Amino acid sequence: MPFKNLNTYFKTIFLSAQFFMLSMGSYAQKSDELAFRPLFNGKNLNGWVDVNTSKETWKVKNGTLICSGKPIGVMRSDRQYENFILEVEWKHMEAGGNSGIFVWSEGTPQPTDPLTKAIEVQMLELDYAKIHNVTDDYVHGELFPTMGMKAIPDNPRGIRSKSLEKLCKGKGEWNKYVVVCVDGTVKLSVNGKFVNGLRASERKKGYICLEAEGAEIHFRNMKIMELPAGITTAEQTAPLVD
Repeated sequence: MPFKNLNTYFKTIFLSAQFFMLSMGSYAQKSDELAFRPLFNGKNLNGWVDVNTSKETWKVKNGTLICSGKPIGVMRSDRQYENFILEVEWKHMEAGGNSGIFVWSEGTPQPTDPLTKAIEVQMLELDYAKIHNVTDDYVHGELFPTMGMKAIPDNPRGIRSKSLEKLCKGKGEWNKYVVVCVDGTVKLSVNGKFVNGLRASERKKGYICLEAEGAEIHFRNMKIMELPAGITTAEQTAPLVD
């Protein structure tokens, strides 16, 4: 035995065991920490599934996901998400451009519409209302249920919830959205300030979809922090897509 006495031997074993337990505790703590991870890796479309657009609709260049907007349709995440915080930067390249992100989506188009049943986080370029001759209430940052989904708007404009402030930037300029989705509630921050929300969403778990809707839009720095699961029934979960 290399130790001079048993006391030294047992002390060494105790210290080694204590160090192991502390190390394992530190590892477990780190593995349980909430953290952001990329939803778009900046290199390719890994983690995404084209639903009904084309190979020409989406491309990656210099860490940016470029959507041509054509044909109209969606690309979905390869799995479902329940409670999460989503961060994304986006910019339109055309005046009056229209796009958005769908959360808690079915991840499939409707029989009579190329878009999907979900909660939409609207991304409109500032000139949309003027170009399309609609009310100025049509602005960026609206939240609303699509294709028969149900939810209660915080700031009602019909079934839609409108932003309380217009904080978006115009074409060619980057905007940042922070979308918090928890237990059927969605809150939206536009360029550093929470300005919109809705609650009591019919669905509380589903796919995340990016929308192509006729105009070129760029996305970057898209990341997600998954939060603890809630009490979500099968009826509140979107059907799984093969």
